[in-house]
Amino acid sequence: MLNCRMGGAASRLLLSLAACVCCLGVFTSTAHAATARETLERSVTAILDCIKDPAYANAATRPAQREKIAGLVRQIFDFQEFAVRTAGPRWQTFTPDQQKRFTDAFADLLLTTYISKVDGYNGEKVEYTGEVGNKEQTRMEVRTVVTLGDGKKVPVSYRMMLKNGAWRCYDVLIENLSLVMNYRTQFQDILAKDAPDELITRVQAKAKEAAANAK
Repeated sequence: MLNCRMGGAASRLLLSLAACVCCLGVFTSTAHAATARETLERSVTAILDCIKDPAYANAATRPAQREKIAGLVRQIFDFQEFAVRTAGPRWQTFTPDQQKRFTDAFADLLLTTYISKVDGYNGEKVEYTGEVGNKEQTRMEVRTVVTLGDGKKVPVSYRMMLKNGAWRCYDVLIENLSLVMNYRTQFQDILAKDAPDELITRVQAKAKEAAANAK
């Protein structure tokens, strides 16, 4: 069974992650190359505007709105990077076909999980507290603090990389717990006993379950 093993605050933050991550790439085609933090800040505003659109509240038009958000997620989430990092050293033992199927299944799982949380938006506040990067400035960690409805403040950081001139997200940390490492632990447990095809089957099943729950 695959689950996000983070704490209660982390699960409540899934919506905020969707709001912060879904549109990270919306403003990369500006007059100047946006920084990772600028991209994130502008994108949060854009996704929240999308959620607040009356078309999202309307059951008849919500599917189309979700498709818009899904398209934005696929533009910014580097699902290939997520897949490689969560599979860990075993990635090299996957055949090219297994790598593709695993990447597609894991992308569907992440995408559907985040989209399903959008309905629960309840006015969470996001404060940007800074960013740190490597020497080459090709990788950045954008740090934020999310204030939940009960007033609890939770640190959330977004690890982003500059790829083909655009910032893309490859990991999210909630209270210093890595989404990638959370899944890697589960995947390594499975791969220690079973072949890659078994892991792919489980991820595909979990993605289908998440999609069914989102309807």
